[in-house]
Parts: sequence; structure tokens; C-alpha cells
Amino acid sequence: MNLKEIADELVAGCRENRAKENLEKLYASDAVSVEGQDFAGMGRETHGLEAIRGKHEWWEGAHEVSGASVSGPYPHGDDRFAVIFEVQGKVKETGESFDMREVGVYHVADGKIVREEFFY
Repeated sequence: MNLKEIADELVAGCRENRAKENLEKLYASDAVSVEGQDFAGMGRETHGLEAIRGKHEWWEGAHEVSGASVSGPYPHGDDRFAVIFEVQGKVKETGESFDMREVGVYHVADGKIVREEFFY
């Protein structure tokens, strides 16, 4: 897949609730995910496809999403693209509401996402 196909499929997957299914299709097995800060003591960096899958499962288990939107993709050269995520919901454990906006920057090499970085 080329950059545009990967970017378009990532966005479509997020909009259609297929983000976890797209991991195998779009991500390299040794991909790295980097958060802007450490959440829940998991560290800022997650290494490998299985660990990234675990991060998705943690998010779904810890949060109740009541609304979400995805804007983009916004290509940058031939190896990166950005996506804007907006999510509203509650933290399941505390009941605390949140309204989150973040930018995801995705790095692509050899037809797969090799790194994602989140800014919020």
C-alpha cells in the first residue's frame, strides 16, 4: 500500500469502528507508538504490534466513548501523514467526563506504519 492508501484506510477504519482490525493490515510488526505523556503507568512508548493492540484494548476497557470524530488525513511528503481526533466520553473508573482533541502523526516505510506519535 502507498501512503495515501494507508492514510485513507486508517481514517476510514477509525470512522467505521475498525481501528483494531486495521492494526494487522496497516502496521509493521515492530511499529512504535508514542504518547505525549505517560498514562496509567504504561510509559510513553509502546513497542511492537501486539503491545499497540494491548494499548487499544486498555483504552476501550478504561473509557466510555459518547462521541468521536476524525479529520484528515493530512499528508506530509511521501512518508508521513497526520490525523486529528476528537473524542468525548467518561473514564469508567471515576465517571469523570472528558473532551479530548489530539493530533496523530504517522510515519510510513515499506508500505506499513512504523511509528505513530500523539500530540495533545
